[in-house]
Amino acid sequence: MIQLIETINTAVNNFVWGVPAMVCIIGVGLYLSIRTHFLQLRKFPYAIKTTIGRMFRKRDASDGALTPFQAVCTALAATVGTGNVAGVAGAIAIGGPGAVFWMWISAILGMCTKFSEVTLAVHFRETNQNGELVGGPMYYIKNGLGKNWQFLAVLFSIFGVLTVFGTGNATQVNTITAAIDSAVLNYHLISKDSLETFNLILGILLALLVGMVLLGGIKRIGRVTERLVPFMAMLYIVLALGVILLNFKRIPGVFYSIVYGAFNPSAFTGGVVGSVFLSMQKGVSRGIFSNEAGLGTGSIAHACADTKKPVKQGFFGIFEVFTDTIVICTLTALVILCSSVPIAYGKAAGAELTILGFTSTYGSWVSIFTAIAMCCFAFSTIIGWGLYGARCIEFLFSSKIIKPFMVVYSLVAILGATMDLGLLWSIAETFNGLMSIPNLIAVFLLSGTVIKLVKEYFQGEGAKK
Repeated sequence: MIQLIETINTAVNNFVWGVPAMVCIIGVGLYLSIRTHFLQLRKFPYAIKTTIGRMFRKRDASDGALTPFQAVCTALAATVGTGNVAGVAGAIAIGGPGAVFWMWISAILGMCTKFSEVTLAVHFRETNQNGELVGGPMYYIKNGLGKNWQFLAVLFSIFGVLTVFGTGNATQVNTITAAIDSAVLNYHLISKDSLETFNLILGILLALLVGMVLLGGIKRIGRVTERLVPFMAMLYIVLALGVILLNFKRIPGVFYSIVYGAFNPSAFTGGVVGSVFLSMQKGVSRGIFSNEAGLGTGSIAHACADTKKPVKQGFFGIFEVFTDTIVICTLTALVILCSSVPIAYGKAAGAELTILGFTSTYGSWVSIFTAIAMCCFAFSTIIGWGLYGARCIEFLFSSKIIKPFMVVYSLVAILGATMDLGLLWSIAETFNGLMSIPNLIAVFLLSGTVIKLVKEYFQGEGAKK
């Protein structure tokens, strides 16, 4: 049965992440960038000033909404996760160091894509029967494109519900168990023979924790993420910078391998990875898995923000992609490549490769801290994607089905703790690709609305000045 699933998934994955998908993802990002005159670069200082300034305004949101700080933390909770740790490791292992370069390119264009998604989500959002603000791709398709395009909203929601179980839950739990396994084995707290039972217990505990947070509603999700995200990001950044500084002599060679390896991957992988397209494919797909630009999912959290300015909230999209991919993914890549750990090119790899980069520099004691950081990353992602899944299932049916969905979603953690990593990541990649198709079509068709809103916003800002 597993072999059949793997065969079907491989066929679908190769189609979804083939040439058409690369053209759509890069093409829409480039199209939006050109139409906005590369707003993500032109207005980058303004974006950082606006987002960081608003993030730390500790005010209460109105009923059914999140504060801007909680909204960005919830979006970052789902964005900054195993894609930054295991995803980058997998991209390098399969696509070579050059995959990091293509991750950067997709991020630069993805900043504008995510800006557009967030802006549209806030502009076209609704208030549900519980008095909560709801939005995202399904709502900007419904309210922005009209009845003839409703099928895209339904498709996005269906793929969204399926995606959250793999991308949002199972792969995250898999990373948590890998990180904790590494720590307990380094300290000989358990034997390898006991890992299967140990991981099953971890899965049950995580299922209970996830259920407790998600069943508490949007307010509890916001409170948990606003405390968890800053802590986990700072811990990971400090640990990663330490590895890079201790191996600073290798930095020029590493950047050379990333840039030159993007166009000649075989030169740095011993000939195992010889395809430039494979390097590009893995860099772009894992980049999107990490920053979600093109998926539209991050906009679901932003639609809950207590704000009346879609464009101003849209700048958080630029901030998130920059923080996620340009900063944290790059740090992960440098940890792996600067530490010179052995990489089995052409074979699947995950969090264990990143952990090895830390332990080879600091020693086995650091596995405790990397385990804590990665557990925070993964757990916060599970929570963020739980919200996304709830909004998709609510759009398809009604708010009455949200709690049963949350229960099922929580129980998936048990499966994620015991499943095969390679197949798990491959399935998650496939669903990510399927989810991006209806969203990218909608963002492309609604690009005129984005341009109009941007012009109106900056005319208003200019009038104030």
